[in-house]
Amino acid sequence: MTLTTIEVPGLRLLRRGKVRDTFEFPDGTLLMVASDRISAFDVVLPTAIPGKGRVLTQMSRWWFDRTAGIVPNHLRGEPAAEATRQLDWRELRPRSMRVARARRIDVECVVRGYLAGSGWQEYREGGTLAGERLPPGLAESARLPEPRFTPATKNDDGHDENISRARLADLIGHELAAELAAVSLALFGFAAEHCQRAGMILADTKFEFGFIDDRLTLIDEVLTPDSSRFWDAVQWREGHSVPSFDKQPVRDWLDRQPWDRTAPAPELPGDIVRETGDRYAEAARRICGLDG
Repeated sequence: MTLTTIEVPGLRLLRRGKVRDTFEFPDGTLLMVASDRISAFDVVLPTAIPGKGRVLTQMSRWWFDRTAGIVPNHLRGEPAAEATRQLDWRELRPRSMRVARARRIDVECVVRGYLAGSGWQEYREGGTLAGERLPPGLAESARLPEPRFTPATKNDDGHDENISRARLADLIGHELAAELAAVSLALFGFAAEHCQRAGMILADTKFEFGFIDDRLTLIDEVLTPDSSRFWDAVQWREGHSVPSFDKQPVRDWLDRQPWDRTAPAPELPGDIVRETGDRYAEAARRICGLDG
């Protein structure tokens, strides 16, 4: 079943995002529902990817459970039975998370273990990563000497902007910046080690944090194909672009179209939809042991 438009009777809609819609329970906790919508180049596409929302939710739940010893997260237990009486809970539950409301820190906490994406582009153009110098002579997809915390902020147009750690400290304070870096690197190290045992590479990922009861808390989603770049370890070759388990087929197809990257976007063909859905499901299966 494909779910693109989400309506939850009896709950107040707080926000519609590109992928997730958030509703409020009477007790003040939130219901985050992951749809099958997909975006590219900051535009929500008219074609959905069946099952994508289930994959994102189930992978996030899996990782939240296993990283709770590193940092608390916003995931909470099942809602009270009376709160779901009006809901089609059988359909919503696999793609929903009940979470606590957090005071969000408006920073993308990116950790990179390899040179790819915007990190590779920055290095290729100036020899830096998030404004900090890297050793010369590194190739595309090269493994970094050590994982690097490379924070980012949002521009007015919605694009992420890589910033230096010094700039982050200026924005939010040195103590919080150091704590975000330390926790992000610990999460990345834990996840990268697990992925390695599964025959996968965690090339890079982003985390989001907030405060709940004045305690730093991991929020949103975590270590999914929408927030992370996963590679098959067998396919990795330094100096070459490595296929990732995410929406790269969508981006590649759109790049070949006469489209100016403004809404409305073109409809996706069936083979691209299937390939993208297969990549999401394969990531869930291989990394988390989930059936997608």
